[in-house]
Amino acid sequence: MRALLVVNPSATTTSARTRDVLMHALASDLKLEVATTEYRGHARDLARRAAEDGTTGLVVALGGDGTVNEVVNGLLHGGPDPEGLPRLAVVPGGSTNVFARALGLPNDAVEATGALLDALRDGTERTVGLGLAAGTPGTADEGVPSRWFTFCAGFGFDAGVVGRVEQQRERGKRSTHALYVRQVMRQFLGEPNRRHGTITLERPGEEPLENLVMSIICNTAPWSYLGNRPLYASPQASFDTALDVLGFTKLSTAAAGRHIAQLMTSTPERGPRGKHAVSLHDQTAFTLHSQVPLPFQMDGDHLGLRTSVTFTGVRRALRVIV
Repeated sequence: MRALLVVNPSATTTSARTRDVLMHALASDLKLEVATTEYRGHARDLARRAAEDGTTGLVVALGGDGTVNEVVNGLLHGGPDPEGLPRLAVVPGGSTNVFARALGLPNDAVEATGALLDALRDGTERTVGLGLAAGTPGTADEGVPSRWFTFCAGFGFDAGVVGRVEQQRERGKRSTHALYVRQVMRQFLGEPNRRHGTITLERPGEEPLENLVMSIICNTAPWSYLGNRPLYASPQASFDTALDVLGFTKLSTAAAGRHIAQLMTSTPERGPRGKHAVSLHDQTAFTLHSQVPLPFQMDGDHLGLRTSVTFTGVRRALRVIV
């Protein structure tokens, strides 16, 4: 099989020596082309060319969730075509690797490579659903191009945290779980809308849900990890369904403490709940509007401020080697 390996040389948890070992291991079973990313968006461009050349059967992303997101968006540039597009494989190299872990892959690059080679020999794969977010027609954001996400998006508070973490990383800080915890606290203390939500969720045939302070959109569960602890914002979310939504209508100190405790003790059967929590399951189409611009993120990538985002849950969008 002809395969393209897209390598992020800045991947947090892999060294140059480890990447070299992984390349040789993959090359022993595949007709392998290796490409190293050189700029933001390069992985997307490489995957798009692989999707369009008609001869590549597999694209392997070696990096974190950001690299995987770019590769997915490159593969799906022309829209979903599970049977016609190259398959996707992931070797985790980031700090959290939510997508890879949600697929059941080991959170270690060497072990994951071994699992990938076994899956290729056994011919095991699955077709996963994905989320699509776009600017809403008739709003100030209607010109924002659509973009796919693999495991989550966030509008409001959690996206603000992601933005703060990215700023710290640009200043040379390492992406650690302690860094995330510090930025959560700083975002909470500086959050101007935590008592009076500005977000309205609209969906066809239903009454709007108003006054949300923040919203988390999940395409799978867990939503994220704190170290080895999985966090379930929407326990029912799955690659086999459309999108789940968790929203909060209040983030006072007491309410935030309650929600954080519920996330920390969440399980595959039970997530955050209570009178200030709104949960929706298997949503195919909905729009989030905000009265003020709010931070927006997808797959842990901060995308700036938005006032309106339209979401679509697309079942059976891409084949993945597992």
